[in-house]
Amino acid sequence: MRNVTLFSILLFFCTCNKKPLSKELINIKIARDTYGVPHIIAKTDAEVAYGLGWTQCEDDFKTLQELMAACKGLLGEIKGKDGLVADFGIKFMGLKEIAETKYATDVNGDFKVYLESFVSGVNAYAKLNPDRVLLEEIFPLKGADIITGYLLGNLEISHAGKDLMKILNGSIIKDLKSDVPKGSNAFAISKNKTTDNKTYLAINAHQPLEGWYSWYEAHLISDEGLNILGGTFAGGICIFHGVNENLGWAHTVNHADFSDVYKLEMHPSKENFYKFDNEWLELEEKKYTSWLKVASIFKIPVNRTIYKSIFGPTFKTDDGFFAWRFMVGKTIKMAEQWYRMNKAKNFKEFKKALNIRGLASLNIVYADKEDNIYYISNGRFPNRNPDYDWSKVLPGNTSKTLWSDKEIISIDSLPQVLNPESGWVFNTNNTPFSSTDSINNPKETSLNKVMGYQSFGLENNRSLRFLELIKQYDSISYKDFKRIKYDNQYPSKMMTPKAINLELMMDLDENKYLEIADAILLLKKWNRKSDKENTTAALFILSYMYIDEIRKEQGRIVRNGTITIEDCIYGITKAKKELLANFGTLEVELGKLQRHTRDSVNLPSGGAPDVLAAIYSKKQKNGTYRPHAGESYIELVRFGQNGVEIESINSYGSNSNLGDFHATSQMEMYTNQKLKKMSLNKDEVLKNAVKIYHPLEVLD
Repeated sequence: MRNVTLFSILLFFCTCNKKPLSKELINIKIARDTYGVPHIIAKTDAEVAYGLGWTQCEDDFKTLQELMAACKGLLGEIKGKDGLVADFGIKFMGLKEIAETKYATDVNGDFKVYLESFVSGVNAYAKLNPDRVLLEEIFPLKGADIITGYLLGNLEISHAGKDLMKILNGSIIKDLKSDVPKGSNAFAISKNKTTDNKTYLAINAHQPLEGWYSWYEAHLISDEGLNILGGTFAGGICIFHGVNENLGWAHTVNHADFSDVYKLEMHPSKENFYKFDNEWLELEEKKYTSWLKVASIFKIPVNRTIYKSIFGPTFKTDDGFFAWRFMVGKTIKMAEQWYRMNKAKNFKEFKKALNIRGLASLNIVYADKEDNIYYISNGRFPNRNPDYDWSKVLPGNTSKTLWSDKEIISIDSLPQVLNPESGWVFNTNNTPFSSTDSINNPKETSLNKVMGYQSFGLENNRSLRFLELIKQYDSISYKDFKRIKYDNQYPSKMMTPKAINLELMMDLDENKYLEIADAILLLKKWNRKSDKENTTAALFILSYMYIDEIRKEQGRIVRNGTITIEDCIYGITKAKKELLANFGTLEVELGKLQRHTRDSVNLPSGGAPDVLAAIYSKKQKNGTYRPHAGESYIELVRFGQNGVEIESINSYGSNSNLGDFHATSQMEMYTNQKLKKMSLNKDEVLKNAVKIYHPLEVLD
């Protein structure tokens, strides 16, 4: 690309844009460190937002465009049939309509300026880089498009959208709440329990390593109070979880009831009329069109029809008409809440941000420089009628099951604990009623009947292992803290939300199953670790995967489900056959089977499903397995008398531009469980920066 002076670009935008760029945009600085991470520095928050939009385009423009295309109903024109599924899913949910309807009234003030400045940064980048634009119709973006993306993300992390998928695929009657939990870790340790008198925070979400919900690391600094480093996603206008000079927090996915499904009682003779109390109401018909790419230059329109009832989006299936009602979308304040959390200076301001109630779900583990540690299983729950079982399909013929989005359960009634005497709080997607020691845990109340949290006692391998480890220490050093975070060993008694008796696989009688006796004996002797050099972990992981495979085929993967001896035999037999075929032995170093790859980089990887240092892998054509989720962005924080100390790592690097050095520059450290030192100090950032530039400087 040819060189263009900054003055000429500013002149170009001032004369061609409907909204001229502010002259103050010249104050924005993007400082790239030795790892390529962007530190965005400006006078105002809005200018920082502009810079963040710009750097996201520089570093992962394809992902940002795909997400925005889906939000605008255009992904089918880019990705064909797969994109069309996303287009219609978002349209059926009504997310775009919600965002556009509420935007004028619910997005305002300094936050609106901030959001629209981010959008301006993205649009400016697209205009200057037309060769990187996937589809012209995506641009220009609007603020409501970004909010649609936030609504979609909130549906994804609250797993409410799974109920819609079950309606559409015909499994809603038997399979309503059978989703399998996802994994993340977070824990905070008070200085009363640390050897160096510092407060520790581990930020460790287990997300996809690539794609829409993979982590992007950034540092935002303004003269208006922003100074935060952490992770966000493509289209994220601020940091989702991270640390500023005063406090930090981590998110994990929580599992409660954020979505309801109703079966309608249809009129025996009048088409599309349903009973509600003593009336027969007519369904509103809603027709949607999206375009499908069938060749590089051809596209055809595809039409779909759904309905709308008093409960919400409604669908005709072979089992009847089902309506879907969900809390996401009843407010569009989630992006603003995160922005206020970014700017909070103390626990009081942080709690004030939480009271916006924009986030529909997510656990929060918090720590600050005043040595406050806090856990809350956050959620936006309606005041549901306790006379009904909300985990089942509900009757849609009565107003008794129609909750109001105006009346929500107070934040003080959610499971939470502040500064427990134990000196620690944690969550690994386990029950919120096990978030510290048994004495200080939140107590389950009758409200849980309508909120639907996992009850007390519902743990997973990661929570059981964390509890085993934390109880070993009267006082924890930073080295101990890292050891716990990077632990890759299963607990002494294994279980998972997928299969509560996974331990059965470790107790088979080898004398009864001679064809797999050698494999059974190896599993019995295994130390339950999943480091790269371990020679039994590969056998276990493959057996585990094949057990899941057979249970999924038979429709038996449900939360708190069980496995059978027959499942274990099937899984171990398949794993043995695969290892012998590909490696000639059952004792294969895990790092030879599991490879962390991108471009020309190909590294051995440790980790396993549902250990603290979790890794989830997919089989490749060459017989190896490539990590696709789990350990992704990691940020470890210490608050002490001399300020904040931060170390972090991302799974690949600071960008997704294949061929670029920083698309892979953190991979070796990542696989070796090493971290890079980071700083919130602006002077230090500028002094050590490898490159400093303005967003509109176009370089060769």
